[in-house]
Amino acid sequence: MAEALDAALAGLRSALLDPQRLVYAVAAGRRRNTATRWRRVDLRPVDLKGGRLLQVTAYDDRQAHTANHAYDGNAATAVDALLAEPFGSWHVKTVEETVQLRVTKKGLAQVHRSAPTATPQRHSDRQAHDRAKPHLLDPGDPLFDVIGGGAAKRRQVDAFLRATDAVLDPERLPHRPVRVVDLGCGHAYLTFAAYRWLTGVRNLPVDLLGVDVRADSRERNAAIAERLGWSEQVRFVASTIADAPIEAADIVLALHACDTATDEALARAVRWRAPLLLAGPCCHHDVQRQLVAGAAPHPYALVARHGILRERFGDVLTDALRAALLRMLGYRVDVVEFVDSEHTSRNLLLRATFTDAPASAETLAEYRALTSDWGVRPALERLLAAELATVLPPW
Repeated sequence: MAEALDAALAGLRSALLDPQRLVYAVAAGRRRNTATRWRRVDLRPVDLKGGRLLQVTAYDDRQAHTANHAYDGNAATAVDALLAEPFGSWHVKTVEETVQLRVTKKGLAQVHRSAPTATPQRHSDRQAHDRAKPHLLDPGDPLFDVIGGGAAKRRQVDAFLRATDAVLDPERLPHRPVRVVDLGCGHAYLTFAAYRWLTGVRNLPVDLLGVDVRADSRERNAAIAERLGWSEQVRFVASTIADAPIEAADIVLALHACDTATDEALARAVRWRAPLLLAGPCCHHDVQRQLVAGAAPHPYALVARHGILRERFGDVLTDALRAALLRMLGYRVDVVEFVDSEHTSRNLLLRATFTDAPASAETLAEYRALTSDWGVRPALERLLAAELATVLPPW
């Protein structure tokens, strides 16, 4: 049932200013026909050398602004200023309950209260844990309450961000805001996490576009972006990877795009000369079908005789050839395991940075010998035939 907005916001104030009750709070979005100073604001108590303070992190279109306020000082002033902003929603988690407030088109407040799903850690406990095992994106970040996912999903997110952090060089990204494209984004867990990390931790301005063939995925993800207050910077389209309306990209993600959809993503990244490419392959049917149709070279018939062994070999062969093709076209490529196999069997990551270095004669010879011996022509080679014409010796 809707209630008066001023009274509902006043009810949040005491929780926001209580250093023992508040776990975290998020204000995001904007009310109809209004504009806010910030796209999103996060509030949480933090324990620093000077004692417990209210930390406020506010996001504009370019970066995050963090300030710490003393509870016996200007914390009340900061909170009152934020409550006066025309945010479209508030999400406040305390030790007793979670309060979600949404402003209706008529300017009323829809308030939903629920008990916490788990006993929250005390801030001192959480900080001690973080010191023992720091995360690139805090597992307690409010983002995870919106996108969902348990501890295993959060470990995957952290592992993926670590793999990205190891090669991310902002100076090599030509655009501001940085253009990030996620091809085959699905439910976009890593899409949202990447945006949150790039903007909130690396302090980079980012425009992100997620592409997925399913219209329902686009609608779901767009609704989450709106709820997070990111809808102007994080957008989604329903399209095939090949037809997505994109002109350029600085960072290309292609995580678990099935079979040759991964190849389509890699091909588009190569044509954009994207400085950074991260692809997590999934389902390698294309080369596996070619292995079934052909004959294994001597003396490797035993490798291809049993279906399960042939399937696993096909996975390895496909990604080895993908890595080689990327190297031929100017990328430095690492093939890494970005998360433990106990969390997902699809845990391989092709991590490529564009250097424009010429292909070595050894790579060219090894690639052509391997494809000729096994009688396969990978989808990525077919898709990039024009780009490879002056590099790769013909069959």
